[in-house]
Amino acid sequence: MKDILVLTHAEDEWHLISNALSDVGNIRRAPDLNAALAMHTQSPFDLILADIELLAAHPGMPAFSSVNPFVQFIVLCNRSNTRQTIEAVKAGAVGYLLSPVRERDIHLLLPALNQSRSKDFELDYLRDHFWKTEWLDIIRSQNAGMKKIFENIRSVAPTIATVLLLGETGTGKGTLARLIHWHSRRFEKPFISIHCGAIPDTLIESELFGHEKGSFTGAERKKPGRFEMAEGGTIFLDEIGTISPSAQVKLLQVLQDGTFSRIGGDAVLKANVRIIAATNSDLEDAVSKRIFRKDLFYRLNVFPIEIPPLKERMEDLEYLVDVFLKKLNVKYGKNIQTVHSSVLEGFRHYEWPGNIRELENILERAYILETSTVLTTDNLPIETQMAVIRDIPAPGTGQTLTQARQYAVNACEVSYLTSLLAQTNGRINEAAQKAGITPRQLNRLLTRHRLDKKQFKPPKDA
Repeated sequence: MKDILVLTHAEDEWHLISNALSDVGNIRRAPDLNAALAMHTQSPFDLILADIELLAAHPGMPAFSSVNPFVQFIVLCNRSNTRQTIEAVKAGAVGYLLSPVRERDIHLLLPALNQSRSKDFELDYLRDHFWKTEWLDIIRSQNAGMKKIFENIRSVAPTIATVLLLGETGTGKGTLARLIHWHSRRFEKPFISIHCGAIPDTLIESELFGHEKGSFTGAERKKPGRFEMAEGGTIFLDEIGTISPSAQVKLLQVLQDGTFSRIGGDAVLKANVRIIAATNSDLEDAVSKRIFRKDLFYRLNVFPIEIPPLKERMEDLEYLVDVFLKKLNVKYGKNIQTVHSSVLEGFRHYEWPGNIRELENILERAYILETSTVLTTDNLPIETQMAVIRDIPAPGTGQTLTQARQYAVNACEVSYLTSLLAQTNGRINEAAQKAGITPRQLNRLLTRHRLDKKQFKPPKDA
């Protein structure tokens, strides 16, 4: 579902466009260019339909594109400003609508929007055919920081350089490690992952480097370590900051000389592996506290990549939700194609301490419990449901008590109505009866909050 902005002061155009695109996305309106830019900066839009006279003012389209390079434009014009319209199309607008705007013309433009978006992704990510097809969903991002990260991965993947992935828990370090391996020259060899923090200090050396029979109590046979298992390929050392001092010494030897020995063994073995390490801790701080070896840190820190938390890449939130929904449809077969706008609103105001992993887990739980064809707030954790209400403007933000109270009421009504329509599959009379109001009152509330009963009806073939 797209976030759509209509930039116009014409009431008739706004109402027609809003009704025509109600099933396509979340639609908001701005009366002038400054308001539109402020709204776009706070929460970037995917599509902007703009009066050409308003859009042509400085700084115009480039200011929107600098916030979201994938934003698409449709210009609203009349026959008297043909020259401005042509210039806008040359500058990147995907189309135009002549006044008076007709609903049929709006729907004729929608296929062109999707084709243009696909072309943008192709230009950004398929140039030189570097990225493997099965990884295209992973590398699509509208966040400037993530786009830079993928550029860096593209540069470092074909090399043998050691990579250090930094970032909070759940940001996708393991996924990026696999991305590097599958785009390296070692992709046909093993990718061996080990979570160092999940293995006791007494066993970490044995897990990494193996041991000989009888080398310690319980060593009843010879065991190869992960470095031997990864021969010719890549070893991913997750939570590298947790390994014991003695394991740090042996790992340093691998990085310096490319050799190691099994515990209890004299033979020197060659380590033909590419090392990717990851941590959510501050290794430099650990070095200053003498918890982590300085020389090992410098050996690991050859090519550091810092991954931003989910709350700093909200531009990708809707796309990530779509990707996870597709995976869940394959896994469970419910055919839930979208989430309600109130779910996305709550997601945007939530802090996401568990990052992308938490988002995936929350969606899977809600998916399993959902009984309608649209994922609603009803099955989300309470802290996510309340995220919108907790974002009530505080004193000093320019909002009066009356405005803040209305904000909370609106959030409550949207959450309640979304759950109600999901329970009744969009049946207005039944929903009104459950709510204790008349169908007419319910329809007024749905119109006010731009909720469409059609989103909650089961598919015809169900």
